[in-house]
Amino acid sequence: MSAGIGSLLKSQLDIFVNPATGAALRLDGEELVDVDGGLRFPAPDGIPNLYVETDAPTATGFSVNQVSDTVKSFYEETPFPNYDDVDSRQSLTEKAGRGHYARALDEQLPPGSLIWEAGCGTGQLSNFLGMSWRRSVIGGDLCRNSLRLAKDFAERNVIRNVGFVQLNLFNPPFRNEVFDVVISNGVLHHTADCELAFRSILAKLKPGGHILIGLYNRYGRLPTLWKRRLFDLIGRPHHLLDRRLRNPDMNAARVRAWYMDQYRHPHETRHSMDEVLQWFDRHGVEFVNGIPRLDGRPFAPKAPLFEPQSPGSTIDRVATQLEMLLAGGQDGGLFIMIGRKKAATTRPPTVQDK
Repeated sequence: MSAGIGSLLKSQLDIFVNPATGAALRLDGEELVDVDGGLRFPAPDGIPNLYVETDAPTATGFSVNQVSDTVKSFYEETPFPNYDDVDSRQSLTEKAGRGHYARALDEQLPPGSLIWEAGCGTGQLSNFLGMSWRRSVIGGDLCRNSLRLAKDFAERNVIRNVGFVQLNLFNPPFRNEVFDVVISNGVLHHTADCELAFRSILAKLKPGGHILIGLYNRYGRLPTLWKRRLFDLIGRPHHLLDRRLRNPDMNAARVRAWYMDQYRHPHETRHSMDEVLQWFDRHGVEFVNGIPRLDGRPFAPKAPLFEPQSPGSTIDRVATQLEMLLAGGQDGGLFIMIGRKKAATTRPPTVQDK
């Protein structure tokens, strides 16, 4: 792995700040330096370490730092989702082509977009999206081992429009309102306060930009929780209960990563579609779309992601979530909500408005 900070991050240096103070950063060799106080942020393996703890109060009673430390330790031991031994640009493209979401993103993201994947893990989506010259992608995560795998894959496969940063979602090292798109898939439900984390990453999105969040559904997640309990009772996982555990195309590391993430994670929360709609309303976000669709209609493979759809009625949304339950909690019971940030409203300035 190259020890240098990649060209993508260097070209976007003006959006980075000291996450604790909001001061601008400059490049000094292969380190980032606070222009005000001279504090240095090293970049081992070419991955800037801009992770700064925060004592932000939560509405959940959980400590941000304690939960973050627990989750960080978990993923340092078991990076997720990891790569197969033969993964390449071609295999990543083929895998994305078999699913609707990543393929639709690749086809429909506006040209020239600056994208932040908040909680990129081992970087599959960031690397896939970064293969295109039409966009720039920054993948951020708290886990350094995951980021090493992500950057190593990018370098081996000559993916130039992506860069990786170690960061804290509650203290992101970016100026406010700089990204065109913010994506956080399967991440926020592993934080101390999911809504607070949502608000934190939303602050980095431009007005008019789109935010996409994937969360465990309160109902769709139940089959996975039942299987987790059964695995506890029998003392081991059983491949007949989860198709991912018997997938011959996944190597042992990826199978273990899936099992640990789904059935042994130390902290997760579950959320409903109505709950996320309330977050959108409270924080100035217009609902655009959902996967599955909230109004109960089928999600077509070629459907436009960023064209506003109906949020349906309360009954529609309950029915959709019950369908997730009856379908056995596919993909771990994950659902995706897409919103568009409204025009800026008057709010108190923060240090990162500098």
